[in-house]
Amino acid sequence: MTKRILGIDPGLLHTGWAVIDTAGSSRKYIASGVILPNPKMEMADRLVTIFREVTKLCETFEPDECSIEITFVNKNPKTTLILGHARSAAIVAVANKDIPIFEYEPNKIKKALTGAGHADKSAVDKMVQILLPTAHPKTADEADAIAIAPSHTNMMRIF
Repeated sequence: MTKRILGIDPGLLHTGWAVIDTAGSSRKYIASGVILPNPKMEMADRLVTIFREVTKLCETFEPDECSIEITFVNKNPKTTLILGHARSAAIVAVANKDIPIFEYEPNKIKKALTGAGHADKSAVDKMVQILLPTAHPKTADEADAIAIAPSHTNMMRIF
């Protein structure tokens, strides 16, 4: 049975997203991109942009499940709070479509892909290229979202 997974790397300026199909150990890249709210807009308007764009992704690709990165605590609490707002906008958009949401810390995403929770970016990128060779991200946020989707399928197989 094929499952469609929406992976989201949330951010107020750049929200990466990726869609993959998975069946057993097979994975297929479908699409990916970045939501770019206008940085000159008020925060509320940027959050609405994220909400609307994630809603469109859900309507276009009809994912069965969504995996999203959990916000880690930054040195600057304001940055963490702002990132949490963007994350919430994406979560509410997905939940509003009754799609199950799975949340993962960055280290668990790395471990699910590479076997090492403190793997560097290049190790994650190499594993993503092995799992999804047709994926060619243009930005780091898109690359992170592409990594989040297959890590979810690996986590589901483990548990």
